[in-house]
Parts: sequence; C-alpha cells; structure tokens
Amino acid sequence: MAAEDGTRLFVRTMPARDAAHRLGVSVVFCDGILCDGFIWKYLWRELADVCDVAHWHYRGHGRSGAPVDKSRIDIGAHAADLKTVRDDLGDRPCVIVGHSMGTQVALEEWRRYPKNVKGIVLICGSYGKVTQSFRGVPILDMILPKLMDIVDKQPDIVRAIWSRIPPEMALKAALLARDVDPSHVRREDMLPYLKHMTHVDFPMFLRMLRSAGDHSAEDWLGEVDVPVLVVAGEKDTFTPASLSGRWPSGSNAELLMMAGRSHVAPIEQPELVGSHPGLRPGVSPRP
Repeated sequence: MAAEDGTRLFVRTMPARDAAHRLGVSVVFCDGILCDGFIWKYLWRELADVCDVAHWHYRGHGRSGAPVDKSRIDIGAHAADLKTVRDDLGDRPCVIVGHSMGTQVALEEWRRYPKNVKGIVLICGSYGKVTQSFRGVPILDMILPKLMDIVDKQPDIVRAIWSRIPPEMALKAALLARDVDPSHVRREDMLPYLKHMTHVDFPMFLRMLRSAGDHSAEDWLGEVDVPVLVVAGEKDTFTPASLSGRWPSGSNAELLMMAGRSHVAPIEQPELVGSHPGLRPGVSPRP
C-alpha cells in the first residue's frame, strides 16, 4: 500500500486461528526505531490464537520503501502511515501495541486518529523525549548534533562503516553492556534485529531519532480515555522503567513491571507479556 506521499508501506496480517473465540478487536503492532518485527516473534503467535493481528514496517525500514518525502520521518508521519495501514485493513476496532519508539507512535495515533482505537499497549518505551533519557541521562541529546554534523560532511563513509558492523560483534557488545539479559535472551532472537539494523539508512535513522527526541505526549497523557497497559523492563537501559510510572493518577493506565528484564522484555519473557489480560481485552466501545 502507499502512504500519503507515495511511500510504499509493507504490512503482514494473520486472521485469528480460533475463529470461535475471536475477540472483538484486532491487534496492530508498531516497532521501535531500526526494527522490523523481531520483538513480536512470540507475541505474534500468542495473540493470533484469538485476534486478527497485523504488523507493519516504518518508512525506510524492513520491506517498506524509503520515504518519498525525506522530511516526513517524524512521529506524526508514522502516525499518519499507521492510519493508512488501519484504513487499508478496514478501519476495524483495534488495540495498538507499540515497543520502544512504537509507544510514541501509538500515543500519537490515539491523539490524531482516535476512532476505533480501543486500547493501547506500551512496551519498554516512553511518552517522548527519548534522547533525554537513554541510560537515565541526556547523552544522546549531547552527541546527536555532533553525529549529524559528521554524517552531513561524510555521508558515504558513514554509511559504509554502519553497513559493515558485524551482527555477532554487536550482540556481544549488547550483552557486555547488559542492554539485554544474557541469561534470558536467545541469540537467534536478537541476530535478525542486528542484521536489519545495518540495512537502515544511517543518516535517516539519526534524523528520525532526533524527531523522536523532540516529540512528547506528556502534556496530554491524562486525556487518554481508553485502557492503557504499560509494560516496563526493570533493567531497561534505553527507556528507564522510572518513566513508566509518570502517568497521571486516576488515568486508565495499568503498569506491568517485569522484574530483571531489559529493553527486549517481550522476547526475554514472552509468556508473561502475552498472558496479561491487557493484551486480550474485552474493551467496550468508545462513547
């Protein structure tokens, strides 16, 4: 399918396997930045038992095309693309499940296009300003301008270096840094992400990350009027778990804290995430 600016968007779907017990909502999965679905490996199968499920790739990611309009790489553009995906699927009642940057996309989707959004699941992500919270400090805010300056001056050299990062070396680095839990993550679950990562255009990734860092839903979290399940990894170094407790009191949000888990909690302990009632909602229609 094509986005508003003509960018080609990839979507995969699966109808509920158990038609007799199919829930009244479908599930749409939204990735994190640099991702093309590795995080949904287990939840996809789990939820496809009782829900129609769909998963799409962001512009410039996976099997979607590079953005036709190179300026349209912010959270608002992703939300507009998600609406295009939902419309193509029939604009049915849905629960949007987002991981990492996908949590910002899910929230922005509700703000801009709330019709038929019946619930939101936010996994290991933040309401926004993600470049200020990596490892609990604004380190990305400090280094991004310098990185972008280098990329602007030497784009071809940077692309060549980025595309040649060995996935096995990247995995070892992530394990040593404890960005993923070595006792719970499987090599075969992480390598597809690390291989895909180097195929994403690095300059575009930096611009997209900068835009995600500028976006925030904090001012209107209290207005979200659908059920929200917030899943946090206790040892998440990308989006610290402390960010997950900042929802206004009296809101519709429920917190699931995953003890000892990291930013990739859905593949470290899939049975806990997949069995939670928030991912199998019997949500009443929006008034």
